[in-house]
Amino acid sequence: MPAISQACPDYDLLIIGGGVNGCGIARDAAGRGLSVCVCEQGDLAQATSSASTKLFHGGLRYLEYYEFGLVRKALKERETLLRNMPHIARPMRFVLPHHAAQRPAWMLRIGLLIYDYLGGHSGLPKTRRLKLFDDPAGKPLQDKFRVAFEYSDGWVDDARLVALNAVDAAQRGADIRVRSRVLSAQRDGDHWRVEVQNTQTTQITRLTARAIVNAGGPWVENIIHDVTHTQTSNRIRLVRGSHIVVPRLYPHNRAYFLQHVDNRVIFTIPYETDYTLIGTTESEHHGSLDQVHCTPEEAQYLCEIVSGYFRQPLNSAAIVWSYAGVRPLYNDGAKSATAATRGYVLQLDHAADKPALVNIFGGKITTYRRLAEDVLNQLQVVFPRMGKTWTAHAALPGGDFPAGQVDGLAKALQQQYPFIDAAWALRLTRAYGTDALELLQGAKDITGLGQAFGHSLTEREVRWLMQREWARNADDVLWRRSKLGLRFSPEQSLRLNVWMQAQTIQ
Repeated sequence: MPAISQACPDYDLLIIGGGVNGCGIARDAAGRGLSVCVCEQGDLAQATSSASTKLFHGGLRYLEYYEFGLVRKALKERETLLRNMPHIARPMRFVLPHHAAQRPAWMLRIGLLIYDYLGGHSGLPKTRRLKLFDDPAGKPLQDKFRVAFEYSDGWVDDARLVALNAVDAAQRGADIRVRSRVLSAQRDGDHWRVEVQNTQTTQITRLTARAIVNAGGPWVENIIHDVTHTQTSNRIRLVRGSHIVVPRLYPHNRAYFLQHVDNRVIFTIPYETDYTLIGTTESEHHGSLDQVHCTPEEAQYLCEIVSGYFRQPLNSAAIVWSYAGVRPLYNDGAKSATAATRGYVLQLDHAADKPALVNIFGGKITTYRRLAEDVLNQLQVVFPRMGKTWTAHAALPGGDFPAGQVDGLAKALQQQYPFIDAAWALRLTRAYGTDALELLQGAKDITGLGQAFGHSLTEREVRWLMQREWARNADDVLWRRSKLGLRFSPEQSLRLNVWMQAQTIQ
């Protein structure tokens, strides 16, 4: 029988789920003066929030489903996010080749004009028409593609977005608990009595909270039925999105937006310097939520679409990594996963004589900050004295520098620490921003950073991630806090994991 801790800490707000919504809410709430606890059953961003296509975008294709309000909200938010996290997010240009068998050129042009209009007075470049025979974007494409349209959106490191929201929340007083599964939550007067189990030690801790936010993503209905034992008429639709990563397909830094005959679109995106990210699929998901993979059929589907556009055919043998995540779309009754809304629905379960519960259905990464504000607006009735909204003009940790200055910051970092090379400096700057200076502080040469694990990862950085970002094993470091797993051999990964476990035991 697992040991039960008698400690019973009291919180204003318990958040179940350490994805982008859960950590975004925690950051906002802690900044408004609430005492906050986040319980995540695995690692931060271990599921859906690290399995996106890595885009801050309005969703150009959602215009076909008349989701104008969602697109406008997302495009407005895109500007806020790009400003507040210039180290982990940046503008990107997207090339949309005109395919004669797909949507006509005039339709693409009108759609992009609407997209620009909904984006308001954005500082990003507007749409332009490309003649592919004399533009570098045309060189990787087959000769049948003569015309394309180029537009702006944003790229983001999704897993670091989650981690940095959690870091900021903790700096403002939040209690972030990874490997902590909420077993039960029962109403008792004006508060919840909650049991939480550490999934590594099996120890159970009891705590209380005045309100709970269910930010469980794909597990939202499981939490409603099995943890809080409440009822809801809202439902989610589980949709699996799969991606593949291959060696870099072309030399320039623009992405491609590719249409397919089934009305789906996929992106090819420059990724981690030497690779191209391709995705996403959209398939109804009916299996386990704990083991989600890109299937061979999905990988082949993505290769076939790319091969229909690029001169060099792509086959599955080129894939160096694949991943998949399950998106918890709000079930609005749409006929297909593609047509299902990417908006979110919040359900407040509250009465004067019982503690509050907010369940989150749906959402998209670009609107996570707005979702957090909306959740706290609903909880205003429970916490009338909490502070006002504040996150729209607050940089994430390390993001306190002007947008577009990452390269300059990396050069300054290398000048101060000349024993690191340019690629290393850029990687650290893109991950930690101005905090990279603190991470390297005091090191006179490379030996001052401790053991070297390979590919510029050192003991100093790993200890930082363990102590400040809740990393517990090699996968946390190599696949979520970074993407160095693309470069590490199995032997190097094992050596890192053994070292980390030894530190944990000590």
